Amino acid sequence: MPLNIRSEEVNRLAETLASAARVSKTEAVRMALANELQRREASLAEFMEQIRHIQNRIATRPGTGLEADKAFFDDLNGEP
Repeated sequence: MPLNIRSEEVNRLAETLASAARVSKTEAVRMALANELQRREASLAEFMEQIRHIQNRIATRPGTGLEADKAFFDDLNGEP
């Protein structure tokens, strides 16, 4: 399925990247899309690692034995 780019700015960026990388505009667009997807995937992996670190820290904490139900939260908020 063809991709039709109608934005002059996107076309200019594709031409600039194609010229710098000495590839076709199609290859420049492919490279840019692949790089952005890889960057996002790496960012997500880094975020998930940070979450795992937090989860591990929480898991090392001893339990309080308190049941966190509606009555518990009502008491925390000073509600009857």
